[in-house]
Amino acid sequence: MSGGAAHLELWGTSGASAIPLVGDRITLGSAESNDVAVPADRLLSRLHAVFERYPAGWCVRDLGSRNGTFVNGRRIWQEHVLADGDEIRAGASRFVLRSGRVPAGQVTEAGAPPPELTARERDVLVQLCRPLLAGAVFTEPASSREIAAALVVTEAAVKQHLLRLYEKFGITGDGEKRRVRLANEALARNAITRAELR
Repeated sequence: MSGGAAHLELWGTSGASAIPLVGDRITLGSAESNDVAVPADRLLSRLHAVFERYPAGWCVRDLGSRNGTFVNGRRIWQEHVLADGDEIRAGASRFVLRSGRVPAGQVTEAGAPPPELTARERDVLVQLCRPLLAGAVFTEPASSREIAAALVVTEAAVKQHLLRLYEKFGITGDGEKRRVRLANEALARNAITRAELR
């Protein structure tokens, strides 16, 4: 591992080149005005992502790009804390963070990642969790009937999707409490974001 100051390794056809991470905010995109400009990358948005430095380390955030930003192969939908050696893909460009330091004994155990969801399963989860944004105490998630009406599908179809979602999230047992546990688990594991519920 490289020592010294934090930098990004930009991996191209000719190998890796180092981009020093200077300052607290580094923009990435195809426009020349970015701190890290890759104009040859046709899949990179003009203003694609931003790297930000906090006292505890670096984060990356996608800025609503067309093709998304990925960390270690997973698309990110909100700010993502980076660790030394993380691979960031934006457009066709590949970067590796070299933080220059690894704090001893400060490894946070990762929670379970969200399961892979189909587009329709994601729609069902969004509708299920939408009442939680109301912020009322003891808010119940949406019922199968409410989800069916919002998605213009049958209640039976919604129930089938919910059964698959219970299985994917490891939620056992019967009764209405399963919907509450599913909604909580979906939000806790970042399967959907609060922004999607608005």
